[in-house]
Amino acid sequence: MRRAVVASADALGVSSPNPAVGAVILDAAGDVVGVGHTQPPGQAHAEVMALRDAGDRARGGTAVVTLEPCNHTGRTGPCAQALLDAGVSAVHYAVADPNPSAAGGAQTLRAAGVAVTGGVLEAQVRRGPLRYWLHRQRYDRPFVTAKIAATVDGRIAAPDGTSQWITGPASREHAHRQRARLDAIVIGTGTALTDDPSLTARYPDGTLRGHQPARVVMGHRDVPAAATLRDGVAPLLCVRSHDPHAVLAALPDALHVLVEGGPAIIGAFLAAGLVDEVQAYQAPMVLGGGRGAVDDESVATLPNAHRFRRTAVEELGDDLLIVFVPR
Repeated sequence: MRRAVVASADALGVSSPNPAVGAVILDAAGDVVGVGHTQPPGQAHAEVMALRDAGDRARGGTAVVTLEPCNHTGRTGPCAQALLDAGVSAVHYAVADPNPSAAGGAQTLRAAGVAVTGGVLEAQVRRGPLRYWLHRQRYDRPFVTAKIAATVDGRIAAPDGTSQWITGPASREHAHRQRARLDAIVIGTGTALTDDPSLTARYPDGTLRGHQPARVVMGHRDVPAAATLRDGVAPLLCVRSHDPHAVLAALPDALHVLVEGGPAIIGAFLAAGLVDEVQAYQAPMVLGGGRGAVDDESVATLPNAHRFRRTAVEELGDDLLIVFVPR
């Protein structure tokens, strides 16, 4: 199951709006003979990819899947039937499918004589790549991560406006790896006009990664025709609103959205209660002045502060990446 979770990460950003699922096939002797993950919409699901990898060795073997095999025909056929056709004798999955139109695969498999076990490493799988799809199933909106890259004293730019680079190369490389697994990145028109960002996912040498998230600009000002955001490398969506709810509603297929700024945009998502995670890159630098990381006028007194609990800390060169979720 842990191997299936690792495989599922390669589907992030690519499989949306379908879940990022991973599957592993063992032969009758218990050896791994197939590994797969969900492909882009309209293409094979994780189980089918793993079965293709395994070939005839799947017969009499075992399938291990992060999500209950689907039981319906959409753009592809039901994975439960694909497992039956391959002749597997046992299926173990982590999370039951909460979507009533696709659920029931476990029951179909059991009825055909396949040994089925659910709930394998379920808590761990729910915290992994599947969590973004599960979040949309529960709340009918994308999972929202707010990204902050700031100094120790919470500044994202010096008093003269200079900001490149506050964080180091290791933090920037990590951020680009994260971008390659997203569905969309959100900024405001202020950032679009001031910084002319590309918002692309790149390797350290500057070349583009295989998957590029959609670029979303919220606000009422126009993005200039010559802006880098209009280079066609990734989709550009302009949402003529300052309402974070309107932005998320404009992304019906997105599972994971990153809010990159500026400070007023992050503050608006926080004030709306729409931040599910904060990724704070902290550089060992003090400016003593300049622009703060977040502007949120909804917090006027300490008891009204947005409170979080820390879930992870990672060293990235001299920087720290601290991950928080709301309390």
